[in-house]
Amino acid sequence: MHIACLTFDFDAVSGFIAQGMRSPTPISRGEFGLVGTERILALLKRHDIRATWFIPGHTIETYPEMSVRVAVAGHEIGHHGWTHMTPVTMSRDEEEAGLQRGTDAIVKLCGLKPRGYRSPAWDLSENTVDLLVSRGFLYESSMMGNDYTPYFARTGDVIALEEPMQFGPETSLVEMPISWTLDDYPHFEFVQNQRYRIQGLMPAGGVLQNWVDDFDYMTRTMDWGVLTYTCHPLVIGRGHRMMMLERLIEALQGLGAVFMTMEDAANAWLERTAPSG
Repeated sequence: MHIACLTFDFDAVSGFIAQGMRSPTPISRGEFGLVGTERILALLKRHDIRATWFIPGHTIETYPEMSVRVAVAGHEIGHHGWTHMTPVTMSRDEEEAGLQRGTDAIVKLCGLKPRGYRSPAWDLSENTVDLLVSRGFLYESSMMGNDYTPYFARTGDVIALEEPMQFGPETSLVEMPISWTLDDYPHFEFVQNQRYRIQGLMPAGGVLQNWVDDFDYMTRTMDWGVLTYTCHPLVIGRGHRMMMLERLIEALQGLGAVFMTMEDAANAWLERTAPSG
């Protein structure tokens, strides 16, 4: 079986606010995420695909109507922080409070606790894995130690510049690996501020070919695997990129892809890894 997980980080304005970009133009860029979300929901419905949406609590409470539409459409709602601040910048207490507040927003939205977590900006603190395990999360999706095979996240690694790395023990938390190469944001978004510049603005056709080829390679080299694509409504929602997304879906269907939510894919891996429980 070859699984494709389509995931959407519905950051809206939260991502810009977290970077201190609060003037009208960056806020309007975040607001375009609502336009993109509407288009994505229609596309997924047309192809009868359930996806996973990672939504910050800030987005849920700022745009409750659109968030409800995502949940009512039957998509999985994953945890994406309360704000779009990376946990690395937080104390343990601050991170835990954000996890709780984000969870509360998701429970209020769809009546279920989130089973999966994705860190804003894909970076975890030294406390994140332990906090997720203690809160009963099934999976996490922010690390890049594999491409087609989930694995168990570790905790307690000891890392020093002049000494060999000491690996901590594996936990029960399933890592559903991702990659910047399979994220629409660095390919397409132009960002320039005092700290960094992202060129973006790549032609969609080349990105599409890379994304299809990664899945094709998995089908040629592995009997079983999962590939996760990460998109943002404010990015992929532009017209020519929506056409790319539909072409991706059609190409993956042609390669025999089974589309799953992240939760279902994580459970499928667990059943394959430890079928006896």
